[in-house]
Formats: sequence, C-alpha cells, structure tokens
Amino acid sequence: MSSAATEQPTGSATTADAPVTRAEYCAVAVADTFAGDGESIASAFGTIPAIGVRLARLTVAPDLLLTDGEAHFVSGSWEIGADPHATEGVVIEGWSPFRTIFDLVWHGKRHVMMIPVQIDGHGNTNISAIGDYARPKVQLLGVRGAPGNSIYHPTSYWIANHSTRSFVRTVDMVSGVGTDSARAAGPAATAHHDLRRVVTNLAVLDFGGPDGTMRLLSLHPGVTLEEFRAATGCAVHVEDEVPATREPSAEELRLIREVIDPRSLRDREIPA
Repeated sequence: MSSAATEQPTGSATTADAPVTRAEYCAVAVADTFAGDGESIASAFGTIPAIGVRLARLTVAPDLLLTDGEAHFVSGSWEIGADPHATEGVVIEGWSPFRTIFDLVWHGKRHVMMIPVQIDGHGNTNISAIGDYARPKVQLLGVRGAPGNSIYHPTSYWIANHSTRSFVRTVDMVSGVGTDSARAAGPAATAHHDLRRVVTNLAVLDFGGPDGTMRLLSLHPGVTLEEFRAATGCAVHVEDEVPATREPSAEELRLIREVIDPRSLRDREIPA
C-alpha cells in the first residue's frame, strides 16, 4: 500500500466511530463491483464511483489502472478533488494519449461505470434524448462512447437518484446496449457484452435475472423492498430473500474518511 494510504487526515474527517452513511455503503458497493478486475483501466464517473475505484485499488483490486484525468496512469491514492501530482506517494506509471485508449477499449482492457439518465430491465441505457428522438423534449449528451463501451468491455452503472424517471420500462433511445439488444444484434454484439452491476442510492443490482434481466442483489440498510419497488419503473427480478448491502470494514471506512474523501464530498452526492 502506498504512503498516501497511511497518511493522517488533513481535512475535517469523519470520526472513526460515526455511523456508516448511505454514501459510504454506496462507495463500498462500487469498490466490490471492481473486485478482482486485474490490470485494466477503471473509468468511473461521479463522486461516489471515483471514491469506489480508489477504494477498490487499495483493497480488493490492487492492479487497477487509474488515470490522473488526462493521459497519465498513476499509482497511489489521492484525495477527491485534489491534484494527484501534488500528492505524496502518487507516481506516474505510464502514459496513454487519447489515440491509444481505443485499442485498450477494443481489447476489453477497461471497466467503465457510467451514469445513465434512463435504464430499463435489460440494461439498455439512454444518455442521448428524452422523448421522441426526432423531436426530443430534452437533448442530452448524445450516445458518446456508450455503444462501444457496452459491447467491448465490462460496463457498470451508477445512479445517484433511484426513481421511476431513471428506471423505466423502455428507454427513449438505446445508447448503451442491454442484454436483449445485444442478442438481437447477434454474435458481434454478444461476444464481449458484459454488464456487471448497477449501484444506486437505494440498492445494488446485476443482470442475473431470467433472460438477462435485472436482478436485485441487495438493499442498502434502511431501504425497504416496498420503497425500492415504488421507485422502480421497470421489472426487476427479486429473489425470496434480499440481503442488506454489506457493512464496510473499519479499514475501508478509514480509507474513505481519512485518505480518499476527508472533506466528505460524498455526502453532497448522497446526503447523509
């Protein structure tokens, strides 16, 4: 473990005996999503995913490759919102200009966690437009890299506000490829199609349901099944007993609170 992981807090860190917050359960669930990934790029969007992948590299996925947000792979860990190059213990491990990213993507050497605006029960996601595509009510980012991401390498999703607006029966446009869409497209789409997890402020899901549908893996402590169902607008496979999302270890809480996010930026994304 790098020296950055053993430094004492420099900001207003949460005390070690404080209750575990919803944001911390989410961060640990994200870290578990990347467990055992080996030497691959972890691309995570959003504050909680950024905390989660740094936590994963310090615990369950030590070979993950993290970037400085530009073109360098860096070792060690650094505080959310800080410059990694100004952090003791962070070392440049390699250089990967934009043109090389596509080779890594096409060879499956990446696990991305994207933020969809809409997701359906088969994992089709939309980040392009709301409403009729020819005359949308809201224009969003466009499909960006979602089609290639979702058929070439492992893909997971983070949704900070689990609601019937985000979990829908049918997405308004398919940007990220779901299990049914991949099957319909044929072997070229299914060969490396690998949807892993969906982590939200309420729950953790995967695609182990019948016919590749979404399955509820766990509910965060304090969330009831009734609350989950009321906030979910698509069909989700629910087994007889749904466990609670696991408790963070004392070391995981120390890393989150003292090393990775001492300013508690996580609570801005998921209020305590």
